[in-house]
Amino acid sequence: MSRKHFGTDGIRGVANQQLTPELAMALGRAAGLWLKQSGGVPRIVVGRDTRKSGPMLGMALSAGFNSAGVDVVSLGVAPTPAVSYVARTGEFGLGVIISASHNPYPDNGIKLVGHDGRKLPDQVELDIENLMDSNAERPTGGDVGNLIQDAGLLNDYLDSIEKIIPSGLKGISVAVDCANGAASLLGPEILRRLGAEIFVTGDQPDGVNINEFGGATKPETIQELTQKTGAHLGVAFDGDADRAVFADNKGRLINGDRTIGLWASHELKMGRLNPKSVVGTVMSNGGFEHFVASNGIHLERTPVGDKYVSQKITELGAQIGGEQSGHIIFPKHGPTGDGIVTMLEVLRVIVESGRDAASIYEDYESWPQILVNMEVADRSTWNDGELVQTALEQATKDLVGHGRINVRASGTQPIVRVMVEADTYDLRDLVAASVVGAITKEAGGKIYSRVDLTHALGD
Repeated sequence: MSRKHFGTDGIRGVANQQLTPELAMALGRAAGLWLKQSGGVPRIVVGRDTRKSGPMLGMALSAGFNSAGVDVVSLGVAPTPAVSYVARTGEFGLGVIISASHNPYPDNGIKLVGHDGRKLPDQVELDIENLMDSNAERPTGGDVGNLIQDAGLLNDYLDSIEKIIPSGLKGISVAVDCANGAASLLGPEILRRLGAEIFVTGDQPDGVNINEFGGATKPETIQELTQKTGAHLGVAFDGDADRAVFADNKGRLINGDRTIGLWASHELKMGRLNPKSVVGTVMSNGGFEHFVASNGIHLERTPVGDKYVSQKITELGAQIGGEQSGHIIFPKHGPTGDGIVTMLEVLRVIVESGRDAASIYEDYESWPQILVNMEVADRSTWNDGELVQTALEQATKDLVGHGRINVRASGTQPIVRVMVEADTYDLRDLVAASVVGAITKEAGGKIYSRVDLTHALGD
């Protein structure tokens, strides 16, 4: 049976339209019923980003859980990884995150994680959907669940990650772009605890400015701020703070590929990288792959998506994996991407190695790579036509021995993503134009954005 509400990353939609309070309440009740039927602890923790619709959806969701006899502990505004941390270290059956991550502010989302802090399996999400119309008996009186506000649990999260850099950050300056999102308090706070000098922007959320003027999806803001302030390193988070990208002291972008490369090569030199493998995706740059290979490190590629990266990390026993977008997983610190942890790990490498970010950036040169995002009428049928099929086949032939192409539909938006990488800019652009042209003519495609990924981000 297909899932009606859950997508690849929880439930998302425009708040108060597709994602209504009524839906949130029904979901909370169903998840609460599932939790009690499965024998889990009837207590959940919930956190949200800074969107104006967050409290509305949070109250409705909590009412649903309470109506099923499940207690709710609300953290208020909290990064996604902090909710995961609290869920797996406390007495909770589930964790719930209300956020649409890097999406525009009218959107919102609801994502469930288990008591282990990991995303719920697809089958569990389907089981919860099937309970949304349940007529199960409702508890009354003292059996109705409680709603408790306890932002203090976030201090446990900060205490845990502070240990990543035991020597502190005195003498280190960091420029920080919080995207007016969930990292607005905790991101600067952990740096202050460690003694760093900080220059902060995007830390004044008003409910509608999340991701608007900067953040991980608009890295030019942190690149400019880092260069302007002369900071040793710049970091930009996304709306729910599970991603981080960086700028060196010359204002150049350090994306997820470079983050994995600099971390893994340092750990190898220190004799701590075991196994000598890292996990990336089909979007990972060929220059990055060549760099880690030259250091004796194998890059294992997965489909795009943090769940695939996480699965492969577990399978290999790898110590790091992630995506160009800055979604990096350090299994030592938790099962999900964590932008604040990623920031601390990069700063630890800078402190331990004695190298500045600019010299690390210059470890390798990226190969020419482009990403074209195309709006399509139907993301499930965009490649059914003969013209598109022929263009894709020809592109694959043209790139044999010279590059690669990856074309896929987004899991959350009506968008097809065309990524082309080649050993020359001319070949890259020629192949990309051919495929984009075919999608435009045959699938009603329209270019939504075009990004040169050679020194930029994936999605």
